Amino acid sequence: MAVKIRLMRMGKKKQPYYRVVVIDGRRPRDGRYIEAIGRYDPRQEPSVVEIDNERAADWLSKGAQPTDRARKLLEISGAISSFKVKRGDIHTVGGPAPVAEDAPVEEAPAEEAPAGEAPTGEAPTGEAPTEEAVPTPESASAEADSDE
Repeated sequence: MAVKIRLMRMGKKKQPYYRVVVIDGRRPRDGRYIEAIGRYDPRQEPSVVEIDNERAADWLSKGAQPTDRARKLLEISGAISSFKVKRGDIHTVGGPAPVAEDAPVEEAPAEEAPAGEAPTGEAPTGEAPTEEAVPTPESASAEADSDE
């Protein structure tokens, strides 16, 4: 059985959209498929390409052959490159680890200025400086007493 990854036409007359499906190569274009792994809507601006990269890479590793248009869509979504990395054709060296889309982004903690010194950064435009940045009369008199 020659398994292919190809497009299945859906929609109305003159308003097509496509499903990216895994199908037996001998079946008709819109026939029964094994699994739907994504969708493609060329009529949107910009075109919508939604493909489950993990499932696509899994089918590619099992030997499924994409058609020319399906291969282009898999390249756009990144499924081909993730398949090549899994297979060992592409080696990544020292780059940052990929971040999942759903993973929360952690921010680095901001450095605090030592006590008694004004922070080096200025307050963003349109915002008042914080209380720490504004010297009070009490702190000014305490500094004057310490200098004597």
